[in-house]
Amino acid sequence: MSVLPNTLKPDQWLRHMFSSKAARDGGVIRRQTRDVERIIGMDAFQREIRRRGYRAVINGDQIVVFCNRSTLELIE
Repeated sequence: MSVLPNTLKPDQWLRHMFSSKAARDGGVIRRQTRDVERIIGMDAFQREIRRRGYRAVINGDQIVVFCNRSTLELIE
């Protein structure tokens, strides 16, 4: 993973996150909830997830983003 500057604008942060190999390949990425809230805000993050047609889940202090439009099935 590349090194990020100490301060990122929300659009730079989103561009960096979704340009990762995992995201480009339709895989899974995760971020800490506090980083999402601090850098972009949860509402804006959720709007971007929806705009891209992706799904995400929050588990503890992590947000897991499925960078594809496949159906999700919860296994409990």
